[in-house]
Amino acid sequence: MQQNDNAPLRSDAQRNRERILDVAIAELTHCPDVPLSTIAKKAGVGQGTFYRNFPNREALVLEIYRHEMRQVAESATRLLEQLPPQEALRTWMDRLAEFAMTKAGLADAIRLAASAPGGPAKPSPTSVIDAADLLLRTNEEAGTIRPGVTSDDFMLAIAGLWQITPAEDWRPRATRLLDLVMDGLRAGAPHR
Repeated sequence: MQQNDNAPLRSDAQRNRERILDVAIAELTHCPDVPLSTIAKKAGVGQGTFYRNFPNREALVLEIYRHEMRQVAESATRLLEQLPPQEALRTWMDRLAEFAMTKAGLADAIRLAASAPGGPAKPSPTSVIDAADLLLRTNEEAGTIRPGVTSDDFMLAIAGLWQITPAEDWRPRATRLLDLVMDGLRAGAPHR
């Protein structure tokens, strides 16, 4: 019997998958070539369960990347529902910094996965860019940032995040950088 790849997972299967992803993020960030059996063991799942979810290293690494991007993108809407636009944007920027540090820690693993012959392509960052655009437009409409800032402008302004290495104490540097970007976005805002 053929399994439908788009069918929702049972709750226990979903928990197993999420546990594998959580462990894999931590393990691959520390060591890009950690054995997959180590990840399975630390996630508390058998080899069959692991390989049913992730048939190879490339599939696992690229799913981590997609999973993290999806979480960053989806958090924008939730933050706008819970916080004023300006706070939602600044909080989202912190979440984006966490994603940047995860991505930096996994850079070698992602590069290996994306370059594998016949392997899957690296996911597009479109959802994260769309989330940035949503936050910027909402803030522009509220008059809390200067008018006309595009998501491209924003991504260029925060590009320094990807220069910070996760091995160092990255949070103070990221906070300072993002505070500077936020100050720049506020300059010239109509309702400052």
